[in-house]
Amino acid sequence: MTEFRVEEIAGITGGRLTSTVAAQLTLAASRISTDSRDCVPGSLYVAKLGEHADGHDFIAAALAAGAELVLAERELTDASGQPYPAVIVPDAILAMGQLAAAVVQRIRDSRGPGEFTVIGITGSAGKTTTKDLLAGVLSSAGPTVYPEGSYNGEVGVPLTVFRADETTRYLVVEMGATKIGNIAYLAQMVRPDIGVVLGVGSAHAGEFGGVENIAIAKGELVEALPPGGTAVLNIADSRVAAMASRTSARILWFGETGVGAELVTETAASVLRADQLHTDDQARPVFTLILPDDSAYPVRSGLIGVHHVNNLLAAAAAAWAAGIPGDAIARSLEGRGSASRWRMERTDRPDGVTVINDAYNANPESMRAALRALAELGRDESGAPARRTWAVLGPMYELGEDSVREHDALGQIVVRLNISRLVVVGADARPLHIGAINEGSWGDESVHLPDLESAYQLLGAELRPGDVVLFKSSRDAGLRHLGDRVAQAEASESEGTAPRTPLTWSPMTAGED
Repeated sequence: MTEFRVEEIAGITGGRLTSTVAAQLTLAASRISTDSRDCVPGSLYVAKLGEHADGHDFIAAALAAGAELVLAERELTDASGQPYPAVIVPDAILAMGQLAAAVVQRIRDSRGPGEFTVIGITGSAGKTTTKDLLAGVLSSAGPTVYPEGSYNGEVGVPLTVFRADETTRYLVVEMGATKIGNIAYLAQMVRPDIGVVLGVGSAHAGEFGGVENIAIAKGELVEALPPGGTAVLNIADSRVAAMASRTSARILWFGETGVGAELVTETAASVLRADQLHTDDQARPVFTLILPDDSAYPVRSGLIGVHHVNNLLAAAAAAWAAGIPGDAIARSLEGRGSASRWRMERTDRPDGVTVINDAYNANPESMRAALRALAELGRDESGAPARRTWAVLGPMYELGEDSVREHDALGQIVVRLNISRLVVVGADARPLHIGAINEGSWGDESVHLPDLESAYQLLGAELRPGDVVLFKSSRDAGLRHLGDRVAQAEASESEGTAPRTPLTWSPMTAGED
């Protein structure tokens, strides 16, 4: 394990030790925590200022749970007036990043060339699914550390890094951003050897000030790659393809056969392709994986939705760049479903209702992809309607001035895809309902409801065997919890369990989007 003496922690972070810090104290990086409830004997508790709470208020609880040292921004005392044992730093989150960078450097110093590979993944959608797929491939070749859930920011990335040590062969890092400079900061911290860019969409467009600024931010990953590294780029996304000029690393394209052929020729770069792409009767991608050496392998994914081929190819390309043989890549991808919650998560209820819970996050691109998958699940092999389809949709946040227009357009798409029923939940999503009405929905095909509980009551009364229901919204809208409740409803009610507490809108406090 990676350990730091307390003097080293102070030196790395530029911090000051309080008078009560035990001399010669040594702590493991794997026991660094930002949650006092997770502290165990030997922990280093980071008292960071969060969105909803100040970590300094929980120092006493962390120490009572066994933490031996605190990383804090101000000196505080216990009931007897003694300072808590702490390293006082100007910025606790920045100090976390400095410690994470030190962990990566120590691992590199302890290993020979090519024995430790860091892979960064960014994109407006699909990061977590791609991370899970890639981790599954790499884990068969060596010890692999990858994010829990969607840890992808200035707090989540260090927490991922702290779990790595001198035995780690592969470190996979998700990189999210809400402004220009975020990914450059994360890349400086972990120094990736391979950088994957999945796509540039409109998620967080309001915060960034436009999609072009999102492209600038995502491209910071490939700019950070060393000349001997590899940039894994989506050839079908013009903004991603343009990033080839922003890196000194090798280029490895991924995409469907025939897409971007001229670009491949112009750049003389390798390409990993999907040939003969289609979906099976469960809307799962089926294709032939063509690797850069022209070897070919059949792949039948366990993921729902043809849009996931982008994530499958990205994971395969990153694994190929990391030196994993083609047969091992295909074998790992075969049948693999989602490893993280609320990503096209399927539940088949005993009564015949199918629930698809994809409500961890949402933007216009991922919404359209999920709706296309829903429409496909409602059709038989001939393409004729076979099952009633329900789209239960909440708001997409952080779209800025485009929010009303994007929600309205999505309502139109629901109608054009012939989704049977649309349930719009929450005031912020109302333009979605209006868009469906204006496009030609009538009667009760589209309904707008104020909250999660009213949506639950409607679905409980009207869902019937054979229906397929999709839940999709931004995370803070809370529809993932409604999806869970509906997925369990038939079994719970048949067993006569007590009614559940009514659902309310509540943001997720753990993890990062």
